[in-house]
Amino acid sequence: MPPTLRWDIVCRVVDNFGDAGVCFRLARTLAAEHGIVVTLWIDDVASLARIVPSLPAGAVDAVADGVRMRALASCASDHGELPDVVVEGFGCGLPEPYVRAMAAAARPPVWIVLEYLSAEPWIDASHALPSPHPQWPLVRWFWFPGFTAHTGGLLREAGLLTRREAFRRDDAARAALWRTLGVATRDALLVSLFCYANPALPALLDVWADGDEHVVCVVPVGVAGAEVDAWTQGAVPHPGAPFVRGRLTLAAAPFVDQDAFDRRLWASALNFVRGEDSFVRAQWAAAPFVWHVYPQDADAHLAKMDAFLSRLEVAMDAAPRAAQRAFWYAWNVGDAAAAAEAWAAYRAALPAVERASGAWAAHLAAQPDLTRTLVEFCESKL
Repeated sequence: MPPTLRWDIVCRVVDNFGDAGVCFRLARTLAAEHGIVVTLWIDDVASLARIVPSLPAGAVDAVADGVRMRALASCASDHGELPDVVVEGFGCGLPEPYVRAMAAAARPPVWIVLEYLSAEPWIDASHALPSPHPQWPLVRWFWFPGFTAHTGGLLREAGLLTRREAFRRDDAARAALWRTLGVATRDALLVSLFCYANPALPALLDVWADGDEHVVCVVPVGVAGAEVDAWTQGAVPHPGAPFVRGRLTLAAAPFVDQDAFDRRLWASALNFVRGEDSFVRAQWAAAPFVWHVYPQDADAHLAKMDAFLSRLEVAMDAAPRAAQRAFWYAWNVGDAAAAAEAWAAYRAALPAVERASGAWAAHLAAQPDLTRTLVEFCESKL
C-alpha cells in the first residue's frame, strides 16, 4: 500500500465563515474521501466552533470530522514533521519559520496557494501556474477554483446531489426542519437570509411585510444584526420565537454545521448567501439565490458579480435575466429604494431563475470536483 499522505492547510480568517468554511470543507473531504491525514492551522478557532459543533469551546488543538485543528499561533514553533503538501488558504501567508523549514528540507512539501473563487475569464489562464518564491528555493502553485474545465473546479463531496434529491423528496424531514424554527410554512415563500450588513435589508423586509404573499425569512442569529434590530425596533427574533409583521415572519436560526446548512438551502425557495462557501453551496442547491459579494475597494466585487451572472444567465430569456441583474445589483450596492423597486420583477422571474439554477448545477456537476483535481495535481508533483 502507498504511504498515507499528510497535508497541512493554513487559514487566516477574514470573512468569518467563508475562509474558515472553505478550508474546513476541503480538509474534511480530503480526510473522508482520500484518506489523507489533515491538520488545519487556523488563527481563529472560535470562528469554526460555530459551524463545527463537535469542536470544544476554546480549543487550540482538537480533532473534528477527521481533521486535526490547531491554533496557527503555535505553528511557528511546533509544526512538527513537514507534510507532503501544504495549502496556503487564500494567499494568507505561511509563518516564516515554517517556510524556512520547507526551504531546508531535502524534499519540500508541494506548496499550493488556494485562491479565491471567481468567474472572471482570466482565471482559466492563471490556474495551476508555478511561481518561484522571491527569497527561498521554493515553488508555489496557484490553484484557482472556478466554473470551467480549465480551473480547479468547485468543492463537492461525493453523493452530495443524491442526498439533496433524497431530502427534497422527504416531506417529513423538510417539515421537521421548519418545525424546529417555530414557523408555519404553508403557502409561504421560504427564504434563507445569510448576508453581510446591508442598508437595503430593512426596505426589502418592508416590501415583504406589506406584500400580498406570506414570506418566511430565516436568518442566523447575529447576521445583519443592526438592520434586524432596527427593523424590529428591538424585538429581535430568537430561535423558536419568530417576529411577525404583516405578511412577513422573520425567524432566527442558530448557527449549524455545514451539512445542516446545506439542508436549509435545499428546503428554501430563495437563498441569500454571502462570501464564498455559502455561495458555492447555493449553487449546489439548484434553487434561486442572491449572492452578497464580499465588498472590495473601487467596487471590484461588482466586476466579480457581473462575470458570474454572465455565466449563470446564459440560458435565461431577456426578462428574467434583466430582473435578476437589477435585484442583485441593488442588493450589492446597498440601494434600499432600488432593491425594494426591483423585488416585484425578480419575484415574478423566480420560476425561470429556478430552471436556470437547476441547469447550472447540472452543468457544474459534470465537471470534476476541486478536491479530486487538487489531490491528483499534488500527487503528480510528489
